Amino acid sequence: MSKPVLPKGLYAITDSDYIQPSLLGNAVQHAILGGAVMVQYRDKGRNPGRRKREAIQLRDICHDHDVPLIINDDVRLAEEIQADGVHLGRDDWSVETARKALGDSAIIGASCYNSMGFARRARDEGADYVAFGSFFPTQTKERAERATSDILTEASTELDQHIVAIGGIKPENGANLIRAGADMIAACSGVFDRRDSESASHHYAALFRNAALLD
Repeated sequence: MSKPVLPKGLYAITDSDYIQPSLLGNAVQHAILGGAVMVQYRDKGRNPGRRKREAIQLRDICHDHDVPLIINDDVRLAEEIQADGVHLGRDDWSVETARKALGDSAIIGASCYNSMGFARRARDEGADYVAFGSFFPTQTKERAERATSDILTEASTELDQHIVAIGGIKPENGANLIRAGADMIAACSGVFDRRDSESASHHYAALFRNAALLD
């Protein structure tokens, strides 16, 4: 499996707080149709059988649309279902260990909060993208550290990795983050806590289309 080239655009993140299990596949498919260029399966539940079934379902949907599926935190699940990669927080496996487990073809991303030190370490260990945030208040992680747009500019200047902005980002407040250097905007509730995930994704995707017109 060759590593997909990371695109610019909306990185849609699922969360069981916003999507009923029976609606998960449909919601993700419509998010992709609306413009999501990468999807992360994020579920903090303790039912491994359900998590595996859902991850396989999303893998198949994503691959039907040539969109990478990333698994949040769980390297073993990513390996088992042959997902495209994994996203790691500071308390998860190291990027280096995940790379050894998943191989050179995997997409590995790392949460870097508001720290260039974390980002440099992730780069040195072989991360493909680094994610900064939270930029705005978010219900997904109410106590998340707050980041500023300056770190996106610094990271985009210094690092070769894809730069992801995350945390409370809506279509109304995301344009400045793209201008600051974000290659992707990661969104959870902004996509899936809506009646129509396709329309919600479309509004995020429009931010990148408009930014491209200004380049």
